Amino acid sequence: MAPAVTQLLFLQLVLGPTLATDIKMQFGTRNFRILNVDYPKVIYPSGFQGYCNGLMAYVRGKIKTSHCSKIHYVMHAPWKAIQKVCKESESFCENYNEYCTLTEDAFPITVCSLSHQQPTISCYYNSTETNQRAHLLCSRKYEAQPIGIIGLH
Repeated sequence: MAPAVTQLLFLQLVLGPTLATDIKMQFGTRNFRILNVDYPKVIYPSGFQGYCNGLMAYVRGKIKTSHCSKIHYVMHAPWKAIQKVCKESESFCENYNEYCTLTEDAFPITVCSLSHQQPTISCYYNSTETNQRAHLLCSRKYEAQPIGIIGLH
């Protein structure tokens, strides 16, 4: 019985950090796909007063906050095209404590920017559609997944 307990303890100590890292990566990738990728682009009903107001109501519900984000980026491209960007991330963004990269190609992107400060229950956003390169956060250095957008270039 003692060797089995020793093996189990050894596996927990060795594999525990790996499993935690994998779970963090899966969670980050899942959130990125849900919150930052909209392909094909959804058309919200007119009651939402524009794409970004509909999208940001959805985002606020998903992350369970009443806080009005100042800016939010949404990429309108197939997941496989976006996913390829993080295959090799040579840069480390210290401000975010993650690997990061700049896309080689421009992507269709909608920028949702907070119009003006309002009570937290009534955020109003302006939509700007652009076709630009994006700075992405990646889950690790090699064979990674996108986990965030930190800006446009």
